[in-house]
Amino acid sequence: MAAKKVIIIGAGLGGLSTALRLASKGYQVEIIEKYHQAGGRLNEIKKDGFTFDMGPSFFSMSYEFKELFDACGVQNPLHFNELDPLYTVHFAHRDKPYVMYKNLARMAEEFKAIEPNMEAKVRRYLLSAKSIFHDTEYKIVKRNFDSILQYLLTLTTVPLKHAPKLVRSMWTELDKHFESEDVKVIFSLVAFFLGSTPFDTPAVYSLLNYTEIEHDGYWNVKGGMYRITEAMLTLLKEKNVTLHYNTEIVSYKMEGGKIKGFIDQKGQLWNADIYVCNSDAAGFRGEVLKRPEFREEKLDQLHWTLSPFTIYLGVDGKIPDLHHHNYFLGSNFKDYADTIFKTSVSPEKPYYYVNASSKSNPDCAPPNCENLFILCPVPDMRYKQDWSDAETLADTIIDDLGKRVGYDIKNNILSKTILHPGDWKDKFNLYKGSGLGLAHGMKQIGAFRPKNKDEEFSNLYYVGASTIPGTGLPIVVISSRLVTERIEQDHGNTF
Repeated sequence: MAAKKVIIIGAGLGGLSTALRLASKGYQVEIIEKYHQAGGRLNEIKKDGFTFDMGPSFFSMSYEFKELFDACGVQNPLHFNELDPLYTVHFAHRDKPYVMYKNLARMAEEFKAIEPNMEAKVRRYLLSAKSIFHDTEYKIVKRNFDSILQYLLTLTTVPLKHAPKLVRSMWTELDKHFESEDVKVIFSLVAFFLGSTPFDTPAVYSLLNYTEIEHDGYWNVKGGMYRITEAMLTLLKEKNVTLHYNTEIVSYKMEGGKIKGFIDQKGQLWNADIYVCNSDAAGFRGEVLKRPEFREEKLDQLHWTLSPFTIYLGVDGKIPDLHHHNYFLGSNFKDYADTIFKTSVSPEKPYYYVNASSKSNPDCAPPNCENLFILCPVPDMRYKQDWSDAETLADTIIDDLGKRVGYDIKNNILSKTILHPGDWKDKFNLYKGSGLGLAHGMKQIGAFRPKNKDEEFSNLYYVGASTIPGTGLPIVVISSRLVTERIEQDHGNTF
């Protein structure tokens, strides 16, 4: 008998990882991708002699990539750079940035003027975060659930001491450990990696501070983050996986409780035995499958992550006061966080992140130049649909950045590209431009997220940020393992 055929819709990291796992197990795999190249948000832009990481610029839990390649019987083709210092944080009320070091004594020295006994406080905080991480890693995160009841029963096996952190916010947890507002803001920045604010993110996610500082740290990839995608494509080619670009799935055919085929924008029917969707797990159910419970009004009521407003600048000259990873914040953190996700106007004094990858990957910029990737969190398209002011917001950010690093960036720009939420939505089918899919409130984590196995069709599955276990590069790699386990459990041998 011929190998079972799998079609994967979407060539993001989740789709590529799932393809690699399934092809390694003998499945015949094809990938359909709307964009003109693979990677999803893990993509790149080449322009004017510069190369920019389009989305993610660093990650933690680097060992999940090792698990992926080991499981597929291939050598890890990637070379990781460990980040230390982790990043810098610039506040509007302070001339000098804070530098976040992994070494706790060195970190404490950085904050000694504003946080007495910093090292002891951080150790206590991280001990609690470490406990949450290891008490939930295999019980909750790295496993499938067949029902909400099963999930809730499993939660009862997690030590009771963590229960309060399910109901209080991350900011409240930080308030219990630290006195300085600046310190609390800096430690809460990991909530923004989840696409939300520390006031809306459960305290259990303090475990991310443990992963960034003590457990594994932060890493990027030698040569740029897109090397991950390129390495995956090389391995997939060796395993005879075919990719089809500029192909968007818009409809489907069903028969007897199964998907009979998906239909693209040109009317072509794509047939397989098994289908895996790497598009947004909630949006796809509503927009393509037309499920009433996932219709637009219902989806709009869910808690979505921030939208990315991104600027890619090629700059003439070197900027000494920029590290590889930098945050630029104002002095009204709570007010900003409370309003930024639900305002219909662009922020006048935006908070933003700057990745200067030319600091550690000089090949991505011409000699004596910097390439800057700027990310500003903005409202999704439920709240702000008109982005005709994109250039104005970009100019505001560029002017502010130039002043704060003491360099005339505006008059030294050699390359400039702006992507607003509408662009992200159109390129990668992100629901209403939400950058990281569904947020991670208590009603949208674990078994409360859209399932990785379809409710109606026995041969349709999901992988990626909006299904289990959640968002982030290593978490999506885990998602690919969980969906592969589902497929093997349901469909047995490949032949």
